[in-house]
Amino acid sequence: MKSRHAFSALTLALLTVAATSASAQYQEPGFFYGGVSAGEARSKVDEAAVANGLVGTTFPTGPASGFSSDEKDTGYKLFGGYQFNRNIAVEGGYFDLGKSTFSSNTPSGQFNNDTRMRGLNLDLVGTLPITERFSVLGRVGVAMGRTRASFTGAGATAAGVQDRNDTKANAKVGLGVQYELSRSMWLRAELERYRVNNGVNGRTNVDMLTVGLVFPFNRAPAYVAAAPAPYVAPAPAPAPMVQAPAPAPAPMPAPAPMPQRVSMSAESLFGFDASAVKPEGRAELDKFARDLSTANYQTVTVEGHTDRLGSDTYNQKLSEERANAVKNYLVTSGKLDGSKISAVGKGETMPVTKAGDCKGNTRTAALVACLQPDRRVDVEVTGTAR
Repeated sequence: MKSRHAFSALTLALLTVAATSASAQYQEPGFFYGGVSAGEARSKVDEAAVANGLVGTTFPTGPASGFSSDEKDTGYKLFGGYQFNRNIAVEGGYFDLGKSTFSSNTPSGQFNNDTRMRGLNLDLVGTLPITERFSVLGRVGVAMGRTRASFTGAGATAAGVQDRNDTKANAKVGLGVQYELSRSMWLRAELERYRVNNGVNGRTNVDMLTVGLVFPFNRAPAYVAAAPAPYVAPAPAPAPMVQAPAPAPAPMPAPAPMPQRVSMSAESLFGFDASAVKPEGRAELDKFARDLSTANYQTVTVEGHTDRLGSDTYNQKLSEERANAVKNYLVTSGKLDGSKISAVGKGETMPVTKAGDCKGNTRTAALVACLQPDRRVDVEVTGTAR
């Protein structure tokens, strides 16, 4: 009983975390999917209670004894569902939990039982992404199962025990993992617990461990961020002009500082909704730092910008965190002078897109792609070449 409650509590906790995560990140449009899984089903049948409940009162010389059983068999399920977003889906299907058997001795002879369990289920499935491709699953639902119990042998005949069919709805829960092999095929492994009737006015648990494949239908193509604009090195300062035969030409003033502005795509520097610099972003910043080390610069200003999706407060905070992340990387890894570098967050106040270019306020893949130029980090360098 304690293990069943712990299993159910862990599943509900995972569903709660998945539902919370769904509201905190961008989700692709929903899609249908189907799949098949197979593995081992193991029943938890109290053989003595079943046998003695049927024949124990029939024989005055004593109840059934000497039990031998086989509670394991191959099980499978066919299923289909709808993935509302990356975290929540509804799934239904057909399951077959195989059969369990046992034999015992009664005063009138052998008593044999063969029980098969199958039916239909409807589940709420929660998905918690761990990496871009690997996720943890949790499910809770209801199974309308049909149990068919057959009784044979001299003991069953003497007791007048008849075969029984029982169809009832019971709860089911499950935990598992899932790996996205491609956009059109996932690999899934799950442990599910079905609460089913044992065919003798009682209930029992059947645990099924399966491995299967899931096939999404008409899934939207993966969003690919636009390539960042190439970095343009500062132009060389003009050579000093020398006037013709002036007896004592006045020295030419030093060239005025020349600001250069570089824009980097946020998708190339950071993960979605994050401010930690990705490996690809570090490579881009390393090249920028190497080029800047050959220039005579006075100041470097790092500006973080976001698109208009999300609240003003959240976008302002995210832009500041990303600007500071770029500054810290240029100082710690790029070995640039931190006293010459400043970082500021502009939030959504300075979009590159114009009003009317990207219509709508509801977050969709098309709107996110249209607003991509607004999610950026601008770096302005003031100085002259050496």
